[in-house]
Amino acid sequence: MTTRGGLGSMLTAGQTLYDRYQLQEKLGQSAGRQTWLALDLNTQSEPIILKLLAFGDEMQWEDLKLFERESQILRQLDHPRIPKCRDSFSIDDRILWFGLVQDYIAGTSLKQFIQDGKRFTEEEVRKFAIEILEILQDLHQLNPPILHRDIKPSNLILSKDEQIYLIDFGAVQDRAPVEGGTFTVVGTYGYTPIEQFGGRAVAASDLYALGTTLIHLLTGTAPADLPQRYLSIQWRDRVTLTPTFADWIDRLAHPDVEQRFQTANQAIQALQLADVSSFHAVERPKNTRVQLQRSKKRLEIVIPKQNQEEESNFELLGLMMAGVGLPALMFALPMFMLLLVLGVVSSAAWILLFALMVFLVFISPSFQRTYVKFDRKEFVVETQRFRAMSNRMTGVTRHIRDVRRDQGRITITSGPYRNGYHLHQFGEELTDFEQAWVLKEIRSWLKLKSD
Repeated sequence: MTTRGGLGSMLTAGQTLYDRYQLQEKLGQSAGRQTWLALDLNTQSEPIILKLLAFGDEMQWEDLKLFERESQILRQLDHPRIPKCRDSFSIDDRILWFGLVQDYIAGTSLKQFIQDGKRFTEEEVRKFAIEILEILQDLHQLNPPILHRDIKPSNLILSKDEQIYLIDFGAVQDRAPVEGGTFTVVGTYGYTPIEQFGGRAVAASDLYALGTTLIHLLTGTAPADLPQRYLSIQWRDRVTLTPTFADWIDRLAHPDVEQRFQTANQAIQALQLADVSSFHAVERPKNTRVQLQRSKKRLEIVIPKQNQEEESNFELLGLMMAGVGLPALMFALPMFMLLLVLGVVSSAAWILLFALMVFLVFISPSFQRTYVKFDRKEFVVETQRFRAMSNRMTGVTRHIRDVRRDQGRITITSGPYRNGYHLHQFGEELTDFEQAWVLKEIRSWLKLKSD
């Protein structure tokens, strides 16, 4: 059946729209919208994607503006991983239909894979991440930048030749919103960052959506269904990943836009650095001041706090005071009392001198350091200052569930206990390479599962 009119609100397989596009299978439907797989009869029945918008009570003017914007932008784009817009038309019926014709990509959406029970490996997710970032890099570098604003598994197609395609530009933004103007909230809950709900989407907003999408692919659970802590999605306990890769995803999906990668290029470079860091993690970094001793029964790690120049100065001062400071202090004590009684010097001057000598005597090369020890029974994490201990944390070694990098620190998770899991954190003063090396040594000694 060929028709230009008489559609009403019912569209069925077999109908031909605009004397050219024959409907085959409905792929999706929402208020006033339908997406169909159709055939282009003018090109030897080549399959196409037909998006239709019905002008009626369920449609708002903003919906039409977004529909027209999608058509305009897709006509301008010429990207190998984005379906091209072939045509657009309208059908004047009792309901006015607007149509958008796009290339058909033979493949399967990542959402469908998840629904079919597929669990993607770290290697697969890394590949997807790089391919999507390369698409976003091209879009964000246009003038003006193009923001997709609705990246999620259902809008990512894995083609038969194992390439990722980004589809559905219905929420696209190609210009910054006017200050104080009205805006329409677009995006999908769970994948949309906070600033986008306020109408302030930026390039980093697409990166957040990518991060939550990767979390969905790895866990098999939609981000909206995962627990949160301080607005951060809690997902790492559900998968076993290379710590540097998990850290990288956490930064993509950070709730604070300022804490995320700001550009796709920055995210790509950081992932490449994370790969290098992970690859070299078993090697001791050059010029590291970290002391690590390992045996079958024990693993000990000492992390100096001060920098190398400060450490040398404190070491020299400690040696001097070890030979001179204590005898001088023993001599000064009786002299202090005698001269104070005779009133030869003021008490304030002697108090300052005495305090200075005491301070110097008790300074040593271990002015401040972190000491971490594991044996077969217990583990200890403590910070030492002025030969005293503070923030001492202990636990049972067999209760350790995971050791990972988290927000720039090494985190030991032990439990569960009656009051939940315990976190023991240290190492924020280490470089990325030092953290990767220390982490690898700990996980290896504990014989935790590696990826």
